[in-house]
Amino acid sequence: MKNLFFVILLVILAFGSHSQTASINWLTWDQAITKSKIDSIPKKMFIDFYTGWCGWCKRMDATTFKDPNVVGYMNANFYAVKFDAETVDTILFNGSTFINSDPNFKKQTPNSRGKVHQMAYGILDGKLSYPSYAILDENQARLVTYQGAKPADQIMGILLFFETDQYKYYHNYLYGQWNKQISEGK
Repeated sequence: MKNLFFVILLVILAFGSHSQTASINWLTWDQAITKSKIDSIPKKMFIDFYTGWCGWCKRMDATTFKDPNVVGYMNANFYAVKFDAETVDTILFNGSTFINSDPNFKKQTPNSRGKVHQMAYGILDGKLSYPSYAILDENQARLVTYQGAKPADQIMGILLFFETDQYKYYHNYLYGQWNKQISEGK
């Protein structure tokens, strides 16, 4: 475990000190899907679900998503998608059409919160808290969702855990810890 921590720390420092980009290269859903189809080695997708009225979303944009370590690592290893959870855009994906549940609501009541888009609702399992994040694998299968504003170190931990595929092996670690406690009589 100490070696893994040391490697992760080195990666963070390397990306932070060599980051040439001042901001994350945010993509739309369609841009990310297109890139995943043409890249020789597709990446995982990090989706930031936000709304125009969400103060914590704006704070994340001004702090966590400006952190040089987060910017460098995200740009190098993920398709970063900025997804307005209330967008009225129609999204075609895997033969299905996803729309806003009431695209005229925002036009009729411009100073209120809009209605949720079906894609956001589906990926977030109806847990509509903003900001929220999802990580999808290279085939756009959802791996995890998170809710709430996160500081840079927490986002880096999440990015590293999933980009390095540690999530695939974590159950082995937990099982080992459980067996250790049993053998020690705890």
